[in-house]
Order: sequence, then structure tokens, then C-alpha cells
Amino acid sequence: MAVFGDPFRRFILSPTVYRSSPGSTALLDWFESPTAHFFKINVPGYNKEDVKVQVENGNILVIRGEGGKAEFGEAKDKEKDIVWHVAERNTFGNGKGEFYREIGLPEDVKLDQIKAQLHNGVLTVIVPKDATNKPPKLRNINVTTKL
Repeated sequence: MAVFGDPFRRFILSPTVYRSSPGSTALLDWFESPTAHFFKINVPGYNKEDVKVQVENGNILVIRGEGGKAEFGEAKDKEKDIVWHVAERNTFGNGKGEFYREIGLPEDVKLDQIKAQLHNGVLTVIVPKDATNKPPKLRNINVTTKL
């Protein structure tokens, strides 16, 4: 009897969340129902115009956000002698920096029916599953004696 079942092995041993930008505050939850995959991403302070959701390279869900860029020491700081040592809470003085997430989607999804909603600082992306049983894609690889 296995101590850790298939969901554990799939989640821990072979994650499909590929990349995120360093220092990103866009925390991600991914769960699925029998009919869809759901992604919830924390994006406080962003407007819908600041967030882009795309599918790239066939099945990679890309979520990126871009915030305004205020310079340190100009608009916020009245004294020119201010020296910043650490700036983790406020990126560029306005709480909005940039974030970038790439997620490899499973093959059983309907890419043309993806929906996204931004509400109260949480971006929800719904990726419906394709209920039709498709045969697995099989691709023969030619074996040679030299590469």
C-alpha cells in the first residue's frame, strides 16, 4: 500500500507550474473539479487592464501583471537623503510591481473556452475540461545509428 497516493505524487514529484518571477506576490492556488481547472491568483492593487492572461506554445497558461513605476525618492520621499535598505512590501513605492506565472495545462482542456475574472484582488481563471475521450497522442520516433 502506498503511503502517498497519485495526487501527492503528481503534485509534489512532477509540478506543472514552471516559472514565476522572483519576489512575485502573485500567490497561486490550482484545484480541479470534474468539469474544470480553477486557478486563483492573489493580485491586490491590480486593475483588469494591468493583468494579461494568455495561452502560449500550445498549452502553457501565462499570467502576467504590470504595475505603475514610481521612482524611489521622488514622489514619496520629501527628503533627498532617504536611503532604502530593503523594499519588499512596496515595489517601486506603489505596492504594484510585476509578476509572471507559467502553468503547463493538461491535454484534456478546452483552450478556446478559458474565462478570467478579477474581483477584490483575486484573479480567477477557469479552464473547462474536454469531456470527450480522445485517444492519447502517439508519435513514432525514428531510431537511427547516428545522431
